[in-house]
Amino acid sequence: MDKVDLKSMTLPKLEAYCASIGLPKFRAGQIFQWLHEKQVDSFDEMTNLSADLREKLKENCFISGISIRRKLVSQIDGTTKYLFEFADGETVESVLMQYKHGYSLCISTQVGCRMGCKFCASTLLGLARSLTPAEMLNEVYMAGKDSGHKISSIVLMGIGEPLDNFDNVMDFLDILSSPKGLNLSLRHVSLSTCGLVEGIYKLMEKKLQLTLSISLHAPNDEIRNQTMPINRKHPIEELLTACREYFRVTGRRISFEYALIEGVNDTPACAQELASRLRGMSAHGNLIPVNPVKERDYKKSSKERIRRFQEILEKHHINATVRRELGSDINAACGQLRRDDKGGGTC
Repeated sequence: MDKVDLKSMTLPKLEAYCASIGLPKFRAGQIFQWLHEKQVDSFDEMTNLSADLREKLKENCFISGISIRRKLVSQIDGTTKYLFEFADGETVESVLMQYKHGYSLCISTQVGCRMGCKFCASTLLGLARSLTPAEMLNEVYMAGKDSGHKISSIVLMGIGEPLDNFDNVMDFLDILSSPKGLNLSLRHVSLSTCGLVEGIYKLMEKKLQLTLSISLHAPNDEIRNQTMPINRKHPIEELLTACREYFRVTGRRISFEYALIEGVNDTPACAQELASRLRGMSAHGNLIPVNPVKERDYKKSSKERIRRFQEILEKHHINATVRRELGSDINAACGQLRRDDKGGGTC
């Protein structure tokens, strides 16, 4: 019989499991706190449980673990990039970044990605599998333990598409924000999607206080079809309709990610069209100089072209900022370290 992954259970699910094996409800709370507040790695550390109960849990359950396979620290700004390894040998990346407000961790939600965005290294090896809630939590817990820093915000913008792993991501968020765990407010969490419209509507129904980020990267279907295959299923106007409805229901402003690629989507005409698309929405534009990937021929836009693009958006009353480039000396863009580890070469 397969052992039960206790760390992936929300508190209500853990309470239900404990009831199924004849344990009182308060035991679930104790176990949950050991796993998520104290972040123990073994049942032996759960000292307020009887020895018999700890043995019973060992026989029927397991505590998901994680290890650091590689770690790179930027000599420029201290950004730390982790290549984490799970029990089955699969790996994902997380990036720990320091800002004025504290430390932010960008985590992965899947091993690989099947979305196929043309400028992204994460999708080059395809999708191996989705991560469990425990595996996502382990990225957070291990980065905190290794760095010695309190992580004040989480970004689900690493390897994988969060809304393609919807149920596990929702349980991860539930556990992450639990008062008996890290108790991290979802107002300090950003979730990025390439545009899975059905997932946006499902997320809308949850009415969570997180920030939804849309990886838009193009002002029209012609360009987006070339760079992001998901657009053939969900064209821009369908995606933006979902975004408008999401804001209407949740009241949460949406951030639009826009990776600027020289000669592809960074012209003044593109900026004008994007401004027209976003006009009237409570939106924030996050302009990103695209990261070079060896297997792609896309080039980063010049600082002057980026500045001009930003000016045009702001002229049309679209709030836009240029993302600060962190960890440039360690290839901090998601997917590159895992790809290199798998034998894909170096940038």
